[in-house]
This record gives sequence, structure tokens and C-alpha cells, in this order.
Amino acid sequence: MRRIIAVMVIVALFTAVGGVQVAAAESAPNVQAVWMATVFNIDFPNTKNNVMAQKIEFIDKLDKLKAAGVNTIVVQVRPKADALYQSAMNPWSDVLTGIQGQHPLYDPLAFMIAEARQRGIAIQAWLNPYRVTTSGTDLSALCATHPARLHPDWVFSYNNALYYNPESAGVQRHIVSTVEEIIKDYDIDAIILDDYFYPSNYPLPQGESKDGPTAAKRRQNVNDMVSKVSAAVKSSAKNVSFGISPMGIWKNKASDPTGSETTGSQGYYTVHADARAWIKNGWIDFIVPQIYWETGHKAADYETLVKWWANEVRGTDVQLYIGQGIYRDVVANQIDTQLKINQKYPEVGGSFYYGMESLLNNTVDCRAKILAFNQTAAPGAGIVASRSSGASADTAQAAQREGTVTASILNIRNGGGLQYAVLAKVARGTKVTVLDAKTGWYNVRLANGQTGWASADYVVLH
Repeated sequence: MRRIIAVMVIVALFTAVGGVQVAAAESAPNVQAVWMATVFNIDFPNTKNNVMAQKIEFIDKLDKLKAAGVNTIVVQVRPKADALYQSAMNPWSDVLTGIQGQHPLYDPLAFMIAEARQRGIAIQAWLNPYRVTTSGTDLSALCATHPARLHPDWVFSYNNALYYNPESAGVQRHIVSTVEEIIKDYDIDAIILDDYFYPSNYPLPQGESKDGPTAAKRRQNVNDMVSKVSAAVKSSAKNVSFGISPMGIWKNKASDPTGSETTGSQGYYTVHADARAWIKNGWIDFIVPQIYWETGHKAADYETLVKWWANEVRGTDVQLYIGQGIYRDVVANQIDTQLKINQKYPEVGGSFYYGMESLLNNTVDCRAKILAFNQTAAPGAGIVASRSSGASADTAQAAQREGTVTASILNIRNGGGLQYAVLAKVARGTKVTVLDAKTGWYNVRLANGQTGWASADYVVLH
């Protein structure tokens, strides 16, 4: 998350992400997600090298988040080119035990998925693709099996930190393989990348401009990685979505007539991230711009940016969610105002909140405001009842009625719940007959006679 909390500046730039429900191709309006940052142990875990303490902590936070109306959690499973899951290619993260490469004696991601599923909460795997260290450039300080240590030609240093080189073909293959491994081994709902690509303001060769050949090549390197990850996700037999959470400003109007009426740091130049290209090429299923400013901000007004991003995704298959920086008191204080702004734009399907502790601690009453807003938000105005809200049509009224699928792709399962296996996938506009209903789910019959269960949030009855 860009320009993170002041207290973290002493430590270094870090990635913070929030969890929202973007169930693979079942993402629908009113996703309420929160980022769970693990780098520097920001949100998890508070205790290292203690399995029981970590499990208790996660369950406690998950229960509190569900009570706050969160229906998606975004867990940082790759904070520093390492893993909070069992991997054949990335070492165990030191945030778990204090020692990189040391087995934590359980599989955190598998545990998190199981607990989230029990509560009807979607879970996304948040990856930082390029960061190797947050501080220090000594490759020998990494564990012996770390890919960066095994492939020093993949790595470059900048500002006393190590990064994978986006230009390296080996790095691109490694990132794609990492994504494929997670999708194969874990029942996650989405893969999401944060806003860290090239190091912020990484110098260009002397005499070259921000639109020169080197800058263009860097953006192409990032685009190549994004397109390859997209292909890997789409080729998976599993129903997994792919999204990115870029900086809140693509370009300012001063740099490009089609940019936003803003004067802040531009992702296109600062980290060589061309979010417009990702949308236009259909490489991503959803996008979460980090609009962490308040309404009326001189350099980056909140609604100005929401409107700009809504226009960017309009007419595409890319779902828009808004990243909201409640770690800033000024934003937390006006979060209800921001949610009302989101509601004005049909393209906005919900919110990703950063940071988690601000939500859990109800900073400036933000949790209460978010919960109250989502309890009273009128369906159909860009925000609809969330999946985890328990909202569903009355069984008697729903049975034997015709319906139309509203999700871009909807899973048909062999039971009424996310824990059940997927029998089929149907596209937006598919007609179904509702045979029965229970809280949040419809038993439907497809045109070919196949029956199964579909989330009621994504079927409109006629």
C-alpha cells in the first residue's frame, strides 16, 4: 500500500494489503475486504515460533473481522520472496519463526483457508513479486535454499535492499511457477499483487526521460510478468481470480491529458506500472487502486480518483474495488462519506480496507461507521448485500422461479456453501430455474438439465 503508516517509515517501505471477497469469478458488489500484512509482522503473527499462539491469534482476528462485516481477507503469503505456505521453491518466511527457512510446524495458509471457509469468508493470496529484502544487500544472509541466493544473477540492489530484476526471464518464470504452485496446492479465491514493482523512483540512465526507452522497457517487463501470471491463472482448472492493487494515481493530467485531475505520485512513472494496460488487455479480473486520501485532498481528491477509475473499467470485464486507507485518521473519520461516494458509481463493487488494526480497534469509530453503512446500504445502487451478510430470497418465493446469472462466471456447486465442490461454471446472462433455496444459496437447474447450488447473490429472479 502506497505511502504507508508513519510509524513504519522508520523501518522501511512495506507492503500492506487488505482482504476483501473477490471469489474467483464470483466477485460481486459490496465486497468488504481487509488486508492482513505479515511483512514486519504488522498484522500477523504477533508471536513467533509458537503454533498455538499463532492459530489462536488468527481465529480471534478472523472472528472480529467477520463481526465487523468483512467477507474477504487478503493475506500476505509472500512478503519477501518467501512463503507462509508449504512451498517447493520458496523458503518459509522468517515472520513465522524468526528464522528464514525454518519450518513453523504447521501450514499457516492451509489453516487460514480452513478457518475462513468455516466462517463463509473468502481468502486471497497476496504476493509481493519482486522484493527480496526490506533491508540489507548480503545474499549470504538469506537462507541457503533461497532462490535469490541460488540465482544471484536474478537480483539487483537499491537503497540498501535486494530486489528480483523484472527484466530477468528466470525471475518471470519463478513468479509464474510460484503462482501456479499456490493455485494447485491451496483452495484460495484469488491471487493479488500489491503496488510494489520496480523500486520507487528507481533511477533512469543519465539523460533519459520518464517516457524514454529504458522506462518503456521497464513497463514492458512488468507487463510481461502480469500477462504471464494472468495466463497461468486462467489456465488453471480452479476458479481463481487474478487482481492487482496499484498506486491510486495512474498518471496526472499534467503528464497525460487522459490522466486524473491530481498532482500526486504516478504509478506509471514511479514504479513503472501501467495499470491501464492491464485493464485494456484483460489480464486482470479485478483492480484495487489504493485511493488512500481523503475527500478534498489538494493533490489527490478521493472522489476525483474514484470517478477516474470507474471510467477506466467501464465497458470492460474488470471489476473495480476501492482501496481505502483507514490507517489515516482523516480517512477513518470520513469513511462513511467515502462509502456513499463509492455507491454513486455502479462500477465500484466494494472496498479493501488498510490497515487491519485500525478496523479492529475501531479507530475514529471507523468500524462502527462501516458496519452501519453496509447494514443500511440499498441494493442496486452500486452496492448490494454482501455474500457473508446472510441475505437471501425467501425460500417459498424463490422456488420454481426463473433467474439470470449476474456474475461474469458463477460456480455451480454440489452443495449450498463455498466448501462444496464445483460441478460446473456458467457465464453472465445464463438462465437458470430455481428449484429450492436456503440462506444465501439457490438450488438451480441449468438448460442442459444439470442441477446444483449457486450463490443467491449472483442470481437475479424474474
